Amino acid sequence: MSDSVPADGQPVTPAPAGPASEGEAVEAPPARLWDRMRQDPQYAPEHLAMEAVRRLGPEAARWARQVRADHPRATEEAIAEQAVRRFVNRARLSGAVSGAAGLPGAVIDVGVLAWTQARMVLHIAAAYGVDPTHPDRAADLLVLQKVHKVAASARLALGVAAGRERAGALFGGGGGQQALGRVMLRLGVRLAQMAGVRAAKRLFAKVVPGAAIVLGTWANSSATKGLAERSRAMYRRPEGPPIPAPRISPE
Repeated sequence: MSDSVPADGQPVTPAPAGPASEGEAVEAPPARLWDRMRQDPQYAPEHLAMEAVRRLGPEAARWARQVRADHPRATEEAIAEQAVRRFVNRARLSGAVSGAAGLPGAVIDVGVLAWTQARMVLHIAAAYGVDPTHPDRAADLLVLQKVHKVAASARLALGVAAGRERAGALFGGGGGQQALGRVMLRLGVRLAQMAGVRAAKRLFAKVVPGAAIVLGTWANSSATKGLAERSRAMYRRPEGPPIPAPRISPE
């Protein structure tokens, strides 16, 4: 599926989103990130934010450069709108991506949603000319996703998580098999908090047949749209009043 970016009221040829964004397949967090989050569920949002900036920040920067090169008249608002539409659509698809029932499936689903949302935020930052690869974007993610109220506390938590990541690499980590259920529950709650979805509702949606499609799609879309608005407000350049985003042509 393609997106089009209007420039000065005229539709233009869809811009590529980079190799990792071909089509609308929902991408899950990398396996090593899941391992890290299972070993340290208390700081799962911080680990996800750091890995997102490392892995997805360069992709977002390339995408924005390509859009501007191909469509020099495209406004920042139009480019940001393209990113929002793409990733809100992907968030709708992530409600039942795991195909697994129960707690493990719910944890995977909210993790995929949080990863998709982080990817969207970094693309929005790049659309407004903000470096998506800068370490400060990890703190931005945690504030925008309401894991932390202010950047100072987010940076402090990121520093703690980074230290624990280094310690885990040196000494190993992870609890015993008997603690797996508690670890997964804690991880699910933390990721649901980051994704803006109430953990109880997500767990319910995975356990009750048929609930996942209705509740998952609505909750994912609503949470992601709210995050998009907060992100655009944060990264939009302060000079002058906000420019209404041109309407994207139907796909």
